[in-house]
Amino acid sequence: MKEIIGLSAEELRFIEEHERDDIRDLALRKSLFEGKDAPFLLSQIAGRKTAKNKIPSWYANPQIVYPQHVSMEQASSETTAAYKASLLSGSHGRLIDLTGGLGVDFVAMLAHFDEGVYVESNEELCRVAAYNFGVLGIENVTIENTSAGDYLSRNPQADLIYLDPSRRDSTGRKIFRIEDCQPNVSELMPMLASASPRILIKYSPMLDIGLAVKSLANVSEVHVVAVDNECRELLFVLETTATEAPCRYVAVNLKKNGQSEIFSFSTQEKMSPANYAQTLGTYLYEPNAAILKAGAFDIVASRHDVLKLHPNTHLYTSDELKNDFPGRVFDVEDVFSPNKHHLRNFVSSNPQANIGVRNYPDSVAEIRKKTGIKEGGNRYVFAATLNDGQKKWIVCSKIGHKGLSPNNS
Repeated sequence: MKEIIGLSAEELRFIEEHERDDIRDLALRKSLFEGKDAPFLLSQIAGRKTAKNKIPSWYANPQIVYPQHVSMEQASSETTAAYKASLLSGSHGRLIDLTGGLGVDFVAMLAHFDEGVYVESNEELCRVAAYNFGVLGIENVTIENTSAGDYLSRNPQADLIYLDPSRRDSTGRKIFRIEDCQPNVSELMPMLASASPRILIKYSPMLDIGLAVKSLANVSEVHVVAVDNECRELLFVLETTATEAPCRYVAVNLKKNGQSEIFSFSTQEKMSPANYAQTLGTYLYEPNAAILKAGAFDIVASRHDVLKLHPNTHLYTSDELKNDFPGRVFDVEDVFSPNKHHLRNFVSSNPQANIGVRNYPDSVAEIRKKTGIKEGGNRYVFAATLNDGQKKWIVCSKIGHKGLSPNNS
């Protein structure tokens, strides 16, 4: 990438004119790039395509410069960055981000601090960040082009240290174990503990939460963050000066409409037993993705007074509607055993349905192949195992969304 000195008027016009073009097709039109920096312009167009939905306020500023694709991919969304910042209300002093990257999280969290240090080993990312911070009007920042370990060896002090370890190896393959991510937080822990009383770490939602809590020292909070029911990241809050204390779990589902479902519980509460249904009730409940990832399978049942279908079937039921249940709620219309006769009758009147499986021997793909049921429509089917071990199909309609397809809900 060129030295970052800003986007010229000509470059801005080119980016705006071709922003909606297919990047691969555009790259082949070499005559368009005569006398221009083709790699730089293509990376800017690709970056704006990603930023439009991921970081809309940055996208709205045409002067923002974007780095290469991998950095854009690992960057947090504006939605999840705002959630991290919301955890820091009342903070002050110094923030150190040891894995600066694009800087979306850093910028969001810096609003709660007097000053910030952006640490990044990649020189290009440092140049991009320095330029973008200027565009965004951020002045209380120091940029350090060095590794996390080298910077920590200087014995810096901070009120909060943030890390988002890289989740790709040298070949670009995705990795999920703490020990494989760079930097390896476990190795840095002694220096981290001496540098700050509080550490916030972001990891992939594919990480095993239980193993991570055991590997990291003094984890006081675990936040499982989903956006529109898709798990995006795990956040671990470490209190380095705290004595041994129970860990608090927070499962949050951030919605498009600005609302959020937040379900929190302690380590002890996670062990609360669920009660089980002997028969299906009037309503069926499916917890959101954050609750499922957090492993709150039983506490969500006892907290909301619903009955679980089976120890390994994470669906719930009740005769009384629980409007505050954190997830999707359905009217139960029918329940049947999936024998040939029942399946033939169902398929004949339902060529289309939204299918889910819970603790069931067949996958969704296998069910669709066997039955020919197409995806879509307003009807929902959960193929699941009940508490007595029977395999059943539960036919439902979504409450509050009748007449809408799942893509509109």
